[in-house]
Amino acid sequence: MEVRTIAVIGAGAMGRGIAYATAVGGYKTVLEDISPQVLVEAMAWIRRSFAEGVARGRFDAGVSGSALSWLSTAADVKEAIRDAELIIETVPEELEMKLELFTIFDRFAKAGAIFASTACSLSITDLTDVVVSRERCIGMHFSHAVSKSNLLRLLRTPYTSEDTVATCREVACRMGKEVAVVNEAPQNV
Repeated sequence: MEVRTIAVIGAGAMGRGIAYATAVGGYKTVLEDISPQVLVEAMAWIRRSFAEGVARGRFDAGVSGSALSWLSTAADVKEAIRDAELIIETVPEELEMKLELFTIFDRFAKAGAIFASTACSLSITDLTDVVVSRERCIGMHFSHAVSKSNLLRLLRTPYTSEDTVATCREVACRMGKEVAVVNEAPQNV
């Protein structure tokens, strides 16, 4: 599957870093958060990060301008995921909240969309219990400093398809990440 649009659900430190990285990778990116104030703060942080990148010679102003033009925000999950081929949730480690989001993704995302979670202390497999097409679910574990680190771990569940892994690997590479693919540990499933 070709990914053109990525929805990032949750605009805290992890979410804003992921949105920054996906925009740098050339993806149309929609950043969503339940809090309008968090969205405003996230976009301000992203703009500052691009300005710092230009000042340090990491990329030129044209790249920064293009990446910023690919970023938008949404105040509603359904609106954010509508056109996305990849949805990455970055909300707090609360099982009920993540299950509710995966239920919304399953009902309202476009056909074939991939659902990714940044959950570290929760089982990705458990999150897929509420999804019809479990093969399209995967974990994406970024380092805490997403915009500064080049590491990304893809966490494959027993149901995750090779196509899902390949698509997420390609997205990660375009974001400038080194990818390691691992299977979810048996004690978590």
